[in-house]
Amino acid sequence: MSVHLDAGRSERPWGWFETLAEGAGYRVKRLWIRRGQRISRQRHHHRSEHWVVVAGSGAMELDGQSIGLEPGSVALIPQGAVHRAAAQGTDLEIIEVQRGDWLSEDDIERLADDFGRVKPG
Repeated sequence: MSVHLDAGRSERPWGWFETLAEGAGYRVKRLWIRRGQRISRQRHHHRSEHWVVVAGSGAMELDGQSIGLEPGSVALIPQGAVHRAAAQGTDLEIIEVQRGDWLSEDDIERLADDFGRVKPG
């Protein structure tokens, strides 16, 4: 059974996200990346992600490859894959489905970040 959450938006320097639903082994989020901004280059050790772009345009880095993003674009991000999304020209809206055994914001290993959020070591 899915659970709809109304926890509100979590503001980030690049935009915001909100959790739409979650259940055993999954979480659904809506990401809003402001034009000209990008999320950190990151990877997750406990989850995979499935992105569907619903509005805007941008680019994605996925394990060293650059992929254009536009409405209808789909990206499968395996557990452990290095990835990053950037909004180019317009704000970028992504629906993200996370699957895994531990779905936490603490499962973000930041490798590079425009806002100084990479932990040393």
